[in-house]
Amino acid sequence: MKSIFIDCNNQLAPVFTRVQRPDDPPIAINRDPFQSADLPRLLAGYEVCLDDHSYMPTEAMAQCRGLKHIVFLGTGASSYMDVPALNRLGIEVHTIKGYGDVAVAEHTMALIFACCRDLARMDRAVRAGVWDPLESMQLNGKTLGLIGLGGIGGEMARIARGIGMEVIGWNRSPRPQAGVPLVQLDELLGRADVISLHLALNDETRGFLDARRLARAKRGVILVNTARAALVDEAALLAALASGHVRHAGLDVFHAEPLKMDHPLARMDNVTLTSHAAFRTLEASETLMRRAIDIVGRLAVPSSRR
Repeated sequence: MKSIFIDCNNQLAPVFTRVQRPDDPPIAINRDPFQSADLPRLLAGYEVCLDDHSYMPTEAMAQCRGLKHIVFLGTGASSYMDVPALNRLGIEVHTIKGYGDVAVAEHTMALIFACCRDLARMDRAVRAGVWDPLESMQLNGKTLGLIGLGGIGGEMARIARGIGMEVIGWNRSPRPQAGVPLVQLDELLGRADVISLHLALNDETRGFLDARRLARAKRGVILVNTARAALVDEAALLAALASGHVRHAGLDVFHAEPLKMDHPLARMDNVTLTSHAAFRTLEASETLMRRAIDIVGRLAVPSSRR
């Protein structure tokens, strides 16, 4: 099967070269910027497309007659494409799980520290010539509420306990092996000093934290989202931040990326922003690229021999 890495950037290109093996199937590399309308031209003649984090609109993909597979470099393909619609077009979407659990958990904890200590706000102030030490929040003895207890949630629990936090969790399905006390969602919202989201995005979880649920959270809560932006009702979050009900939000994911400079979130002092980078460590990127190439290799084998 002819394959192309449609959006290989300067960061991933050397990683791809480093993990590629002589016996891997050939994969063409595109490093030029493109628009969604360019996809039919770029994908012409290819059956497999590796997609880092580019949008794949259904109307454009419907014109890619020969495409059979998209290998999405991560877990959140549904944020960038309508997976069921692509399936109906005969395009199978492959995702890669578990490659960056430690990386995402470490980034999430970094955001929690940054939010509790107002690090980004003081950094901006010092650079602007303003010396204003801010009183902050100590994490030792505080309660971390994990919404979602998969691999990342498990790593979060390990790290948080190491700094003296109490950890409670809620999961959509029973997960007794998680090693975290499971509580009802309302109890978690009411008890947690810090809430961290680690749910997959689907029709059932879209808008999961809405105005009603945010109102049940403890006043002054810290909210961190390194999962998917659409898990949170953005208007409700903006209102909660403006009122102080949510003391500070640490966000790595957004409804439209990249986040525009004039977006309300970018103008709020009690929001710390990162550029969808939680999974971006060298170690995680190498694992991710190797697994993506392995998927392409399996697809290259005739189905009768798989």
